[in-house]
Amino acid sequence: MKTTKLSEQKKAELEKELERLKTTELTDVVEAIKAARAFGDLSENSEYDEAKERQGKLYSRIAEIEAILANCEIITEAENTDVVRVGCTVVICFAGESDPEEYTLVGTHEVDITRNRISEESLVGKSMIGLKVGDTGFVNAPVGKLEYKVLEIRK
Repeated sequence: MKTTKLSEQKKAELEKELERLKTTELTDVVEAIKAARAFGDLSENSEYDEAKERQGKLYSRIAEIEAILANCEIITEAENTDVVRVGCTVVICFAGESDPEEYTLVGTHEVDITRNRISEESLVGKSMIGLKVGDTGFVNAPVGKLEYKVLEIRK
């Protein structure tokens, strides 16, 4: 299975969610199934069907989180900002643009485009890995090949 990169904070959030799902949520869904069974005939019991569907989704999410945590690599804070790597914040300027853009490279489970947190596996993220300040990078985007320059790398 593929290794997933997580920050310490995201790992803690997932562990907390997993604990909640395995305790509170699982207890709730078991009780809902018991209550629905009490209504009688299961073949036409929509409450039972809904509770079983909820149980299936719950087990899927539990399995997903367990797999992520079992195969995760913790992103350590970048001590060396000579090159772009996951955990760094990078300031770039696309060719033909005057305003620089700032991105933080994160693992796929921490992407938040509203905060310019992009995945190391995204087109831009992949193209940045290993670049240094002053280097020119290229992104093969759906709109064509985009060129940018790395202006700054920081923690």
